[in-house]
Amino acid sequence: MKRILLLGKMNDVLKELNKALTDNYRVQIGSENVEMLSGLITVAEPDLIIISLVGIYEDQEMLFRRIRSDYPSIPVITVGTTEEKKRFLQFYDGVQFENLIRPIDNMDVLNAVIGKIGEGSSGGEEVAGAGAKKTVLVVDDNGPTLRTIKGMLEDRYNVMIAPSGMKAMTSMGKRKPDIILLDYEMPVCDGRQTLEMIRADDELSDIPVIFLTGVNNKENIEAVLSLKPAGYLLKPPVKDKIIENIDKALGSK
Repeated sequence: MKRILLLGKMNDVLKELNKALTDNYRVQIGSENVEMLSGLITVAEPDLIIISLVGIYEDQEMLFRRIRSDYPSIPVITVGTTEEKKRFLQFYDGVQFENLIRPIDNMDVLNAVIGKIGEGSSGGEEVAGAGAKKTVLVVDDNGPTLRTIKGMLEDRYNVMIAPSGMKAMTSMGKRKPDIILLDYEMPVCDGRQTLEMIRADDELSDIPVIFLTGVNNKENIEAVLSLKPAGYLLKPPVKDKIIENIDKALGSK
């Protein structure tokens, strides 16, 4: 299982970050005290460091300097407001440090982490000879549906989730999935509009998209098929059907 070192002052933000990550990663919580950094890294052996910027001030920039100079290969995600980030702007000019603007929901945190280090399970846990897992992005405005489909697929694929079309586009800007499961009926930006944005982006246009729809009347099905998706599935989701359609779409990609 991948390891994360979570640094910062103990408060609700740090607790929420820990809650967002513990089901998928091995998380070690530590103080922002720079004197403790080397010991924490020795113990935790992290694949990623996350720093909550709440209560972290300019006089603690030595923590950032130490990480950059002594541990340049470890990616760092900070979580803070625009104002909190301003205290440490000099450290974001390279690729090691990235900031997530607070407030932020748990799914955005999880997707950002996946973009940096992948899923929590290490590559050694995959079946020998099977190659790297494919990445599936599931887009649905219903939280329980997202969690259900993620649970169905995460043993076989790397699974990213997004609760809206716009958040899906943001996630894909950071990490391109191999295939997308896209809810057709969503408020504000529905499946049709989301697919149009995907196909209009040269970097994303070749990603196969499978629609998920809860409406099975003739008009709805014809509307879905007119968009020429890689497949479409009726809700509620059925694990074997989803996997069959994913593997078929990826096999013909």
